[in-house]
Amino acid sequence: MVSASSERPDGSVAMPTALKILVAGGFGVGKTTMIGSVSEVPPLETDEYMTQASLGVDDLAGTPDKSTTTVAMDFGRITLDPDHVLYMFGTPGQDRFWFMWDDLALGSLGAVVLADPRRLTDSFASVDFFEQRRIPFAVGVNCFYGRCDFSAEEVQTAMNLRTPAPVVMCDVRHRNSSKQVMLALLESARTQAAQRMMSSHGG
Repeated sequence: MVSASSERPDGSVAMPTALKILVAGGFGVGKTTMIGSVSEVPPLETDEYMTQASLGVDDLAGTPDKSTTTVAMDFGRITLDPDHVLYMFGTPGQDRFWFMWDDLALGSLGAVVLADPRRLTDSFASVDFFEQRRIPFAVGVNCFYGRCDFSAEEVQTAMNLRTPAPVVMCDVRHRNSSKQVMLALLESARTQAAQRMMSSHGG
């Protein structure tokens, strides 16, 4: 594991800057898997086995093999470099848990919206949430089992995004693939922050 602190030239220890992002998306799109694949600490997961009580409440049409669901949030941490630590909060995907999203989004740098290319419409609510609140986001298209029949450009066109957002093809089971989506988000958020600053100074 990379150390979460670095030493200054004078010998004192500098604590890294903490960055918070959300991992959002529809039900069963791979949010828990993504956080688990990149977290350098054992991720906090709040998955519970689905019971008969969820019938008619949680839509399993696109995820017939899913047996668990996130009932609060997932949490993980990854050290990007000696100066930056990324804290990841995975949102529950079901409609009945959306009341938690505003609290989770508080103080976040941005979000990763995971999308299943077989059911893109499930990600639209997440996209709307971040667009309405002007929170930077990147779309990670989760290619289940390493296969996707669409390109990033085709997905971007189909989603008709109203704000600039990178679209990255990924397989969330693999650390490097998940990390690329998060790096794309951070770069996009940095660019948007710089543009806002220039605008505010009349540049």
